[in-house]
Amino acid sequence: MRDNILGQGKNMTNGTGQFGGQPILILPEGTLRSKGKDAQSNNIAAARMVADTVRTTLGPKGMDKMLVDSIGDVVITNDGATILDEMQIEHPAAKMMVEIAKTQDEEVGDGTTTAVVLAGELLKKAGELLEQDIHPTVITKGFRLAKFKALDFLNEIALEINEKDTKTLEQIASTAITGKSAEKASKELSSLAVQAVKKVLETKEGKARVDTGNIKMEKKAGASMNDTKLIEGIVIDKEVVHSGMPKRIENAKIALIDSALEVKELESDAKISINSPEKMQAFLDEEEKMIRGMVKKISDSGANVVFCQKGIDDTAQHYMSKMDILAARRVKKSDMEALMKATGAKIVSNLKELSKDDLGNAGLVEERKISGDEMIFVEECDEPKAVTILIRGGTEHVVDEVGRAMEDAIKGIASALELGKIVPGGGASEISVAKEIRKYAGSFKGREQLAVNAFADSMEVIPRSLAENSGLDPIDKIANMRSQHDNEKNRNFGLDVFTGNIDDMVKAGVVEPLKIKLQAIQSAAEAAEMILRIDDMISAGSKEGGAGGPPMPPGGGAGMPEY
Repeated sequence: MRDNILGQGKNMTNGTGQFGGQPILILPEGTLRSKGKDAQSNNIAAARMVADTVRTTLGPKGMDKMLVDSIGDVVITNDGATILDEMQIEHPAAKMMVEIAKTQDEEVGDGTTTAVVLAGELLKKAGELLEQDIHPTVITKGFRLAKFKALDFLNEIALEINEKDTKTLEQIASTAITGKSAEKASKELSSLAVQAVKKVLETKEGKARVDTGNIKMEKKAGASMNDTKLIEGIVIDKEVVHSGMPKRIENAKIALIDSALEVKELESDAKISINSPEKMQAFLDEEEKMIRGMVKKISDSGANVVFCQKGIDDTAQHYMSKMDILAARRVKKSDMEALMKATGAKIVSNLKELSKDDLGNAGLVEERKISGDEMIFVEECDEPKAVTILIRGGTEHVVDEVGRAMEDAIKGIASALELGKIVPGGGASEISVAKEIRKYAGSFKGREQLAVNAFADSMEVIPRSLAENSGLDPIDKIANMRSQHDNEKNRNFGLDVFTGNIDDMVKAGVVEPLKIKLQAIQSAAEAAEMILRIDDMISAGSKEGGAGGPPMPPGGGAGMPEY
């Protein structure tokens, strides 16, 4: 019987055992299994390969990756989350590194490359300790202690910030944008990002809250990335439904309708019997009367702009054009909600209940042609709680990369305001943390001290990568930074990759949100701990007995893992 039961045997690598000279199958045929150091070394190698892939993209002088999918679509980016998302990774341990990037991206929006590179370095150092016969449990305990110390220390050295510090917020945005294709328009884009965040900022219980979902990104190729602009309102990628309708309305009264402006169709089993031309005409007249009544209801409410989430009948379009009402149909639910926040309108599901109290206001609603496509601009809203950034660029690839840069900038600003704290960039905070953890390691006398020190060494992979990616000598630069940090007053000193000097990063305007660093360290450490605790990998065969399931890494360390 081929039961999937793990038993004891002399040769367990293939899921077989010897008993009385007879091989005993305890796993299905085709099962692959690696144990102990083989499993650990394979997992560490796979995770490190993922980290090495994105490591060259770190920092302002990081390189880009070109990713081509199976149908030939091309993505050019140096955004860690995007790179790992586009790569078709198969190795189970490597997939865990992708999860780090996804978590980092969803939680704080930036710092994905930092998190993955740090996790890869932690595993590299852990591999060296495993070679010295230090047990994985001891390593993970040391990493966990060092992680908590690092998080506490970062909170101590962080600098406070609030929404009034416009200059610092722009520096945070600039740090996120620098190094991407959008860098040459960094000043303009950073200013737009700060303005957009301030528009949707809400203060609850004395704490700033930013829902980045209220900042809509609308991308259109054509023009220059410097032509990217903030719309204090919403841009809808729709056209006015009827050629006779006005294309521009000032002092707009906006109705948001979540029901079809057309006559309801009959149920599937219902029938209408018409046996004369007169009855047919009467039926058509009644339909028209009902539609005219719907349009009159809209007009009576005072609305001169209608956004409908469902369809609008041709006859309704005709009557609305006669009444000089601008209308768009089949507007996305997300756009309807954004319009509601921007204009103050209420979404009405039952047209009969529409009243002037449900209408929103905008100074201008206008259809404009952008890159050959008609779009409706809802602008000049009073204190809009949702805004749009219209992103421009010379090509689709440029527009996409500018969009990613703006997303990182906006989420970075939001993260900084959420905790109200920032830390210096340029590897300064990592060097400070490494120095503090080495001091902390002296309080241990057992093998944990080696693991804590390994964590400290791993933190320096960030400034080292920044130096390498900038063509500088990493050994000299890290030694220089360490000597500067011997004086506590110089905790803000990091690497200026443009000059090659070790300078005060806060004065240089290179700052990052504390939340990004905390999340990166936490995610990297937890993923490294999880991978280190795996000492047995089993890929089950198919129930029919053939090889199946996800592919496993080569056993026994014979070759590099595939991903």
